[in-house]
Amino acid sequence: MSADSPPTATATAPPTDEQVRQALGTVNDPEIHRPITDLGMVKNIQVRADGVVRIDVWLTVAGCPLRETITREVTEAVGRLAGVTRVSVELDVMSDEQRRELQGRLRGGQAEREIPFAKPGSLTKVYAIASGKGGVGKSSVTVNLAAALAQLGQKVGLLDADIYGHSVPRMLGVTDRPTQVEQMIMPPSAHGVRAISSGMLKKGNEPLPLRGPILHRLLQQFLADVFWGDLDVLLMDLPPGTGDVAISAAHLVPGSELVVVTTPQSASAEVAERAGSLASQLHQRVVGVIENMSYLPCPHCGERVEVFGYGGGQAVADTLTRLTGARVPLLGEIPIDPRLREAGDAGVPLVLSDPETPAAQRLRKIAEELSGRSRSLAGRQLGLSPV
Repeated sequence: MSADSPPTATATAPPTDEQVRQALGTVNDPEIHRPITDLGMVKNIQVRADGVVRIDVWLTVAGCPLRETITREVTEAVGRLAGVTRVSVELDVMSDEQRRELQGRLRGGQAEREIPFAKPGSLTKVYAIASGKGGVGKSSVTVNLAAALAQLGQKVGLLDADIYGHSVPRMLGVTDRPTQVEQMIMPPSAHGVRAISSGMLKKGNEPLPLRGPILHRLLQQFLADVFWGDLDVLLMDLPPGTGDVAISAAHLVPGSELVVVTTPQSASAEVAERAGSLASQLHQRVVGVIENMSYLPCPHCGERVEVFGYGGGQAVADTLTRLTGARVPLLGEIPIDPRLREAGDAGVPLVLSDPETPAAQRLRKIAEELSGRSRSLAGRQLGLSPV
């Protein structure tokens, strides 16, 4: 299988092998996000006197869904070199031994099933986005925060831990399935966000009949076996309530911090308080509260229409401040906007599709606040010893 660029006339001497290799160093594997030269994916380089360059590339797996992307980017990178008249890209597939070597290289020699975000030296900020009940727009908020953080230049991962009610793939516009290299899972990306979800592991809209222990192992697999790379921020979209997944997430990533999403009405606020107070029992820090569906701007006069009441978010923040003994702020009030739902259905988060809308601006402001925070020391081993 090959892809050729059209020949062009040139009187310039052809590039050297080293120049070609340097050009290939600018090409990242679309799933691993590292240069293909560092990953051992360049099988062979051949430069002819007439300027025709042939590049043989190892694919990690047969039927790689991004083979065309790799071919195009290799062709473009080498084709920009002076003296190149044509680029021919030949694709091959790694052997089992090569994939094991790649896995070891990516893991840095560490043991399998080690969760990088749980290590004391991890610099990744992990935010678990929680709610007391469903229907408050938690996943919409999470997806938009992830896209806004990526737009701010952060390296962002999004783990859809809502195993039964997963909606992240559709809202983020992820259509590719994860690729497995030995025991490692390469997460697909969209809008600069690397994401994994149970919805990517099944066919169509079939249910996942999983019970507690299996849920724990699946979450552990998402955290340990997915190759996330060097993330600045990992968002975990938790299922509503205080069940198995919320407890497992806190145990698996002790340094994770909680962001509670609620709506203004008292019923939603009461159950959100229960979800937030669980953080005290699990020794998690609550970063703050987001009040979604806060109000509806009147399309005629612009006044706030309190569709679901008023003050629920601040009430949750005040209660959690009292329960945890640490200040829990109200991070923002997100107004009701039909475009937020439409953007989720289209797979393009509102912060990207309509960034000037009030809802998008509030979400971006919250993302800016989260990106500026330092990683919590809660739950971390500091390595101190008595003198």
